[in-house]
Amino acid sequence: MFERLRAGLRKTREKLAAGLNAILSIGRDLDDALLDELEELLYTADLGATGTEIIEKARTAYRQRALKTSDQVYDFLKQEVRERLGARAEVRLAEKAPTVILVVGVNGSGKTTSIAKLARFFARRGQKVVIGAADTFRAAAVEQLAIWAERVGASLVKGKAQGDPAAVAFDAAETALAEGADVLLVDTAGRLHTHETLMRELTKISSVLGKRIAGAPHEVILVLDATTGQNALVQAEKFKAAVPVSALFLAKLDGSAKGGAAVAIRDRVGLPVKFVGVGEKADDIEEFDPQAFAESLFAG
Repeated sequence: MFERLRAGLRKTREKLAAGLNAILSIGRDLDDALLDELEELLYTADLGATGTEIIEKARTAYRQRALKTSDQVYDFLKQEVRERLGARAEVRLAEKAPTVILVVGVNGSGKTTSIAKLARFFARRGQKVVIGAADTFRAAAVEQLAIWAERVGASLVKGKAQGDPAAVAFDAAETALAEGADVLLVDTAGRLHTHETLMRELTKISSVLGKRIAGAPHEVILVLDATTGQNALVQAEKFKAAVPVSALFLAKLDGSAKGGAAVAIRDRVGLPVKFVGVGEKADDIEEFDPQAFAESLFAG
């Protein structure tokens, strides 16, 4: 996993590494000016307010003489990132199959492709997957899911265009039970509308699923586009306010120099990142390992 994640973080790492090497040059004294430069660097890597907090902590350590030289700063930063990313969190599985996962996110976030990657992830484990195309307002998304489902060997359940998303969710649950599926992935409308409308729609879907499958949905995964940096943080905060999101999928991590946003999102929103997308293929998905991420972010 380390090599794939390291490759996915190449753009972010190169940006950080170049900046760190320039700032933490050999022989340079640790002082407030150096810390100011580090704060700016972390901000441009999209750590945002989290980066500012990390540097404020470094300032305190410097003034208390716990941090004495520029050579110590590198390890300090890596340790801070590790701590803010928290412990590794695996996907929640139902005690009795199928495990039901609702997938939410705005249009353009990579949600449809991320669902395909999740389907492939579970299929690689030898699990049978059903996909419910409950975003009935986007015909293109349903067509794309149909193609992906065939590629990864999953069953697809879809409804009428502009139809009731909850009805599709119900049919998908029926299919998952009938086929003895291990995992049911349910796509949802890729727009935020108002909090009230979104909440009503997802509450209805959740209710239908819960009546048919005990404890469903067992996980609500929000897909965020890593290339949007701090905008992804704003989306995460809005969705969390409207929907009972339980985990994050950080998509397009390979296409961005803003991988530091993963640290900020985890720190500010308080939701675990459980998956990352590190390429365009269905196999380009990794379970999120905070320690590996921190190592990859700062690896030379």
